[in-house]
Amino acid sequence: MARDYYEILGISRDADKEEIKRAYRRLARKYHPDVNSEPGADEKFKEINRAYEVLSEPEMRSRFDRFGEAGVSSAAGAGFQDMGDMGGFADIFESFFTGFTGNAGQTSRRRNGPSRGDDLRLDLKLEFREGIFGGEKEIRIPHLENCATCSGSGAKPGTKARACSTCSGSGQVRRATRTPFGSFTQVSVCPTCNGDGQVVEEKCETCNGLGRKQETKKLKITIPAGVDNGTRLRVSKEGDAGLRGGPPGDLYVYLFIEEDLEFHRDGINITSEIKISYLQAILGCSLEINTVDGPKELIIPAGTQPNTVLTMENHGVPKLGNPVSRGDFLITVLIDIPTKVTPEERELLEKLAKIKGDRTGKGGLEGFLGGLFRG
Repeated sequence: MARDYYEILGISRDADKEEIKRAYRRLARKYHPDVNSEPGADEKFKEINRAYEVLSEPEMRSRFDRFGEAGVSSAAGAGFQDMGDMGGFADIFESFFTGFTGNAGQTSRRRNGPSRGDDLRLDLKLEFREGIFGGEKEIRIPHLENCATCSGSGAKPGTKARACSTCSGSGQVRRATRTPFGSFTQVSVCPTCNGDGQVVEEKCETCNGLGRKQETKKLKITIPAGVDNGTRLRVSKEGDAGLRGGPPGDLYVYLFIEEDLEFHRDGINITSEIKISYLQAILGCSLEINTVDGPKELIIPAGTQPNTVLTMENHGVPKLGNPVSRGDFLITVLIDIPTKVTPEERELLEKLAKIKGDRTGKGGLEGFLGGLFRG
C-alpha cells in the first residue's frame, strides 16, 4: 500500500521546509525507540524518518509529488542526506535524552557513595513571654540515627556488604540501543541494589539491614529574644542520619507564639488597655500597672481623654538579632463613667455643675460628665 509522507508527518502538501522540520522533530521525540517501548513504535519511527528524508530534499519531494512513493523508491538507500540542516541529532534530542551517554556519563550520579540525611521540621509553641525574651527550651524529636550495632552498614556484625553482581558495584545499569542515528546507551538505576552498588546478604537484626533506626532524641535549643510567629530556627546536623556514612541533615524549628489575655503584640510593640475612673482622668493619678517586665508605675496626666494612648518606651519586644533595642509598650486608657452614683456623690457633682454653669436634672449628670471630657 502506497504511503502518503505528508500524512505520516501530519502536514499539508504546501508545508514549507521549516514546517516539515518541526513536524519531524515533534514526532521523532515521541516515537524514538529509547523513549517509546509500545508495540509498533519502532516501525512508526522508521516511517517518520523516511517521510522526512523524502520531503526535506527538494528534488525527492518533487518526484514524490509527481509520481508518489514509486518516484522515490530508487533513492531509498541513499541515506539521510539533509540531516545537516537540522543542526545535528544533538539539537533535536538534547533536552529530551538527558541521562544518556555523552552528557550522561558526566551528569549521572552514583548512589553507592555517602549521601546526606534528610532535613526535618518541628513546629514548636511558645508562651507569649517566651517569644519576647527567648531562653533555653528542651524538645524531643524522632529522627533516624545510625544503627549502633552495624555502625550504619546494614550488615550483620562480622559480615559486610558485597558489590552488586548486576551492576558490578556502580549502582547503574546501561542498555545500548541502535537507531538510524547511531548507537545510544541509556543509564538507569540498578534494580537489584536500588542504586546502592552493594548488596547486604546477612542483614543486621537490629535495623533489618537499613543501617539506621528511628529514635527519639532530647535536645536543648536556644530561643533568641524577639521571635515571632513563623520564625524559623536551624539546628545544624540534628536531622536524619546520612546513608553510608554521609553527613546528617538539619533540623528546622518553626515557632508559633500563644496569645496572651492581657498583652498583644504589634510588630516590636506591645499593646494593652487600662480602665480608670472619670475622677482619675480629670485629676490625673499615678498607677501601678502590669508590663511584660513586671509591675511598673504609670503616670496618668490630668484631663486624660477616653482612648488616649500612653507610651512606655523600651518596654516592648526586643529586636530579633539586636536584643538591646526594644519596642514600646502602648497603653490605651479607657474611662469608666458610672451609670449610678450615691446621693452624696450626686450632691457634690451638682455643686460642681453649678460652678461650671451646666444644667442638671434628668439626663443632666451624663451630659455634665460628657462635657467635662469634651472640654
